[in-house]
Amino acid sequence: MQELKDAKAAARQAAFAARKVAHEQGLDRAANGHLRLCLADLPGQVVAAYLPIRTEISPLEVMAGLAAAGRDVCVPVIEGPAMPLKFSRWTPGAALVAGPFRVMVPEVADWLQPDIVITPMLAFDRRGYRLGYGGGYYDRSLAALKAAKPVSAIGFAYCAQEVPEVPVEATDHPLDMLVTETGVMRF
Repeated sequence: MQELKDAKAAARQAAFAARKVAHEQGLDRAANGHLRLCLADLPGQVVAAYLPIRTEISPLEVMAGLAAAGRDVCVPVIEGPAMPLKFSRWTPGAALVAGPFRVMVPEVADWLQPDIVITPMLAFDRRGYRLGYGGGYYDRSLAALKAAKPVSAIGFAYCAQEVPEVPVEATDHPLDMLVTETGVMRF
């Protein structure tokens, strides 16, 4: 078990560095174009995305477009350690407050159950596994959501975040798709 933790810690450190370099190259617009096209083909009214932190690729352009088109958009809210995420409605210009880990969340919670979940990450592999920050929030959330109804999990990242193999454990859930600045991968 310690070996896996050490492997994930090393992978996170390398992934932060790779993501930072990619983030500085202005690739978000191309990635958002692919994400927009991907979402146009998927059923589901409620789309969960995220408000980017650090050097995460930003889905804000697509989120604003979805909201303008009448789709429900929500963002994750951490309610406590080892708990699944809840998702609160987001609209452009909504009042936000700082939540755990300096992640901004809607000031007034309006809970939604997403049909599509767009996830940030540090790294991904061609099997559809993602490496997050280590809290397991998205894995717990995807497990709970998919137990209740069909949900599409879409990773959103820069190509530079691809690694040969993400270290995985039994609780890690693979993505259904991944979108980068070069296109869409389906798993």
